[in-house]
Amino acid sequence: MIVSHVKDVQGIYVGGNENVVKKVLISPEIGGWKDYVMRFFELSPGDNSCSLRHSHEWPHIVFVSQGKGLVHIDGTDYEIEAGSFAYVPGGKIHQFINNSDEKLAFICIVPPEGDV
Repeated sequence: MIVSHVKDVQGIYVGGNENVVKKVLISPEIGGWKDYVMRFFELSPGDNSCSLRHSHEWPHIVFVSQGKGLVHIDGTDYEIEAGSFAYVPGGKIHQFINNSDEKLAFICIVPPEGDV
């Protein structure tokens, strides 16, 4: 059993970018869920989830908890805001974009091989 708060989880900067923070909340290593990893991301205003649009073999399940922005999936930009959710199938080009002046925060669930 795991009960905690996101503020108590140590974050890491993704790709050396100090404007994108990733926190692993639940994973096979931490316990609680052997088949998936639940991560929490915070993107500063004007930043992206990664420097380039990219694809992976694994899917992403995303829930936006704060802010607003865009999710790019396979050539289309979709507006997202707190309460939005998205399923990004494996193999689809994607990127999360904070085009606002506030923090964008979201939960992203992937299989263990997707938490690189």
